[in-house]
Amino acid sequence: MKELKRVLIINGPNLNLLGIREPHIYGHTTLKDIENQLNQDAKRLGVEPIFYQSNQEGNLIDKIQEHFNNPYDGIIINPGGFTHTSVALRDALLSVNVPFIEVHISNIYAREPFRHHSYLSDKALAVISGMGVLGYRLALIGLVHHLNKLSFKDLQLP
Repeated sequence: MKELKRVLIINGPNLNLLGIREPHIYGHTTLKDIENQLNQDAKRLGVEPIFYQSNQEGNLIDKIQEHFNNPYDGIIINPGGFTHTSVALRDALLSVNVPFIEVHISNIYAREPFRHHSYLSDKALAVISGMGVLGYRLALIGLVHHLNKLSFKDLQLP
């Protein structure tokens, strides 16, 4: 039996408040809603999702570094505010040497100038910004197709 590819889906600070925090920017969908949808999508795509959220930078780094004991095939990360501040998070992602996709619910380039810079984007396989919570689903589809080395004509949507 073929072993499922493992995809770590990380959410950084304040994303535990989705559905409550600034719904005019982030909408009314909760993090649990997103995880439920991604579980369904992952099943159809044949991957195992591992979900993790923390408001602490060190905890996010520790979760990424778990790769060395129980490898991930890819990572989807919404680093929240750490996008613009964390060299340490960047270094952790680079240390595990697996493809990752950076996701932002809002369009960070249409917001305050300090949000326009990401410490991760130049190393990411892709960046999805401004597509709302749909960005997570797009990231999962894109990552799975990258991991399976599929072409455009092979695109399977959940």
